[in-house]
Amino acid sequence: MEILSAEFAISNTKVDKCPQGNLPEYAFIGRSNVGKSSLINMLTKRPKLAMTSSTPGKTLLINHFLVNNEWYLVDLPGYGFALRGKKQVDKIQKIIEDYILGREQMTNLFVLIDCRLEPQKIDLEFMEWLGENEVPFAIIFTKADKLSGGKAKDNVNKYLKKLSEQWEELPPYFLSSSEKKLGRKEILDYIESINRSVKG
Repeated sequence: MEILSAEFAISNTKVDKCPQGNLPEYAFIGRSNVGKSSLINMLTKRPKLAMTSSTPGKTLLINHFLVNNEWYLVDLPGYGFALRGKKQVDKIQKIIEDYILGREQMTNLFVLIDCRLEPQKIDLEFMEWLGENEVPFAIIFTKADKLSGGKAKDNVNKYLKKLSEQWEELPPYFLSSSEKKLGRKEILDYIESINRSVKG
């Protein structure tokens, strides 16, 4: 897939205020500081499309970006702690749940995982929740360039092994690096294949 256009459409906290129509939506979510904004900018080749911040957890809204006038890329708030009070955490959790469970146009959710870390309880529990609610998702392991040699693949395999303790069938997954543009083609091809099947 070639990205010919990618532009900001709308931000909000309410699912019913998301764009009308039936264009497919691909949402991106992960814990704070997982490199979500950098990944979105890398995929769209628009360096400033999604805000990158030195302070993790700045995305507090559902952000829609229209890509090629054919589908929406959706930047969701990060789950987990990012210097927020409990009240705000609960509010963000509600925004996330309302969108994931209530947005019919959401075709696939990409869960971002920092491949440098050991499997994290919060990520595993989140994916388990997605499975229980039959939400279609794929995993993107980020920051692969930060590890040398086969260490990134080793960490990914460790994660998959942990997941296979609970999952009979593992979700699709991709290894990515925003700096090296690693995984860009594979992720966009995956989105394109789903778009084709949605169109029938």
